[in-house]
Amino acid sequence: MPQAPILHVRPLGFPWETQDPFLFCAYHDDAYPRGKADMTPAASLAGRDIGQDFSRKDGWSMYHGEAVPGFPAHPHRGFETVTLVRKGLIDHSDSLGATARFGHGDVQWVTAGKGIVHSEMFPLLKQDQDNPLELFQIWLNLPARNKMAEPHFTMLWSREIPRVAERDDAGRTTEVAVVAGRYRDAQPPAPPPDSWAAQPGSDVAIWTIRMEPGARWTLPAASGSDTRRTLYFFEGAAAEVAGQRVLAPSAIGLSADAAVDLVAGDDVTEFLLLQGRPIAEPVAQYGPFVMNTQAEIMQAMQDYRRTQFGGWPFADAAPVHGREPKRFAKHPNGRVEEPTS
Repeated sequence: MPQAPILHVRPLGFPWETQDPFLFCAYHDDAYPRGKADMTPAASLAGRDIGQDFSRKDGWSMYHGEAVPGFPAHPHRGFETVTLVRKGLIDHSDSLGATARFGHGDVQWVTAGKGIVHSEMFPLLKQDQDNPLELFQIWLNLPARNKMAEPHFTMLWSREIPRVAERDDAGRTTEVAVVAGRYRDAQPPAPPPDSWAAQPGSDVAIWTIRMEPGARWTLPAASGSDTRRTLYFFEGAAAEVAGQRVLAPSAIGLSADAAVDLVAGDDVTEFLLLQGRPIAEPVAQYGPFVMNTQAEIMQAMQDYRRTQFGGWPFADAAPVHGREPKRFAKHPNGRVEEPTS
């Protein structure tokens, strides 16, 4: 007897719970105010725990930032971060000497591997209007054989990411943005070479799905029967999933071997899909380090204390990259790339 398409429906917290091969997903939706000339908020910071502000006071947080919002220099080992920026800009800097400014639909994919230190700051460039920021950061695990790979980062610029628009019989549109995996003939740029997503048969998919009010669309079955998939309903009030009414915000666990009919509610409805074949290895985690054993976690901590994963080549723990909004990525070898116009 075939398994029911919906395995479970759970409310979303922070961060979002995920299934192997993913470790977690953080959704940031911050209504930042106008910025000052130094790209800091043109608003009082009174009442915030600066350096540890997750308050969402007035609809936004400073996170670990003390002047510019964001996440100053911090280490990672043993996994990858995939950062999808839907609104606003992020300034990246890392211990390899690389820098980047990206956003407005871009994706950065960082393989931490044997160790990297990076910062992710949210410069508030606009002084005459608000600076909304919306992003997903997804942690994707690495198999044991790749946990000590060389660190690497890849930019997937917005115009390189396939977006497939389909209309239902009533002419209502669903758009699928394909960050990883394949949807029909849409194939995104390749993930980093040591990523689980680059391995044959991993069946990793990262898609965002935007449906017009009342739109109907069918999520196709995954290619692997042991694939795990979760549909995160984060925008809209209610939708139909496999004939069941679901309220937002919620995480919907789905059977991988079944196509699933989606019907949007009375407003714009959006989902994030995370799926992949599980790595199926032990996970030992301590903060920003994800390995297979507690001994490896202890080694990671010792290595970081001893080497700082190469050291921090910037004068500031929270660098930002000037007032010019131009997006770019400067790689460790000095190569500079910019999104195509």
